[in-house]
Amino acid sequence: MADLIDGKARAQTLRDTIKVETSELVAKGTTPGLAVVIVGSDPASQVYVRSKGKMAKEVGFNSFTHELPESISQKDLLELVDTLNNDAAVHGILVQLPLPNHIDEQLVINTISPDKDVDGFHINNVGKLVIGGEGFVPCTPLGCWLMIKDQCADMSGMNAVVVGRSNIVGKPMASLLLGESCTVTIAHSRTRDLPALCRTADILVAAVGRPEMIKADWIKPGAIVIDVGINRIDAEDGGRGRLVGDVDFAGAEPVAGAITPVPGGVGPMTIACLLRNTLQAARRLG
Repeated sequence: MADLIDGKARAQTLRDTIKVETSELVAKGTTPGLAVVIVGSDPASQVYVRSKGKMAKEVGFNSFTHELPESISQKDLLELVDTLNNDAAVHGILVQLPLPNHIDEQLVINTISPDKDVDGFHINNVGKLVIGGEGFVPCTPLGCWLMIKDQCADMSGMNAVVVGRSNIVGKPMASLLLGESCTVTIAHSRTRDLPALCRTADILVAAVGRPEMIKADWIKPGAIVIDVGINRIDAEDGGRGRLVGDVDFAGAEPVAGAITPVPGGVGPMTIACLLRNTLQAARRLG
């Protein structure tokens, strides 16, 4: 039976460390400030933003939330980002995605100062990650990397398969694993014989957004399995339904060496890593 990788407990440990380090920074005259910008009224995004603000305050940060109407012009949104770039009390800026169709997401992301881009999506930070430089790493893959490191301090020479090629998870995850000297394969919807490829993985990261797609017989015995997927399955009786990952957890647990559950695995680490990045930004900017 696989070791359960408890992301909730790991995130709490990380937040506890951040809280201590924040108090030390505050004593020196700098209080980390996180500004979150949300456009529109998507309920899931609003819940997520509230959670970010609550946890930022719990570790001792200043938290600034800017709620904007869906009709806001691109020009006005860019002006707000520029104002936050020039606000000394703000060390981290996060613009909640997705944005309305009339706004160019990448333009907005690249308007954020790279030094305050705690989401790690600015093209400068993406480039630094790819070449092994010092920049901000996107929060979800950073959380995955920390959990993998807990299980295996030395990944050198291991086979890693990342299922999913998004800019938010798949590609940065692959770069982090390459940085650990893994042999990395990025798989996607056009990969031939995906099950056979997954069976080669000592480290398997599933980030494809398809409920329970990865079955037990796709997994190499003893592999570390990180399930990034969060998918809601409707209940047959019309009830609330349940959350599942991209991995068939019940089938995979007896085969894998270590595995993250859904919920309670990768999700809690994402916000904790956002706080980690913001603290790092506050140290750099002073």
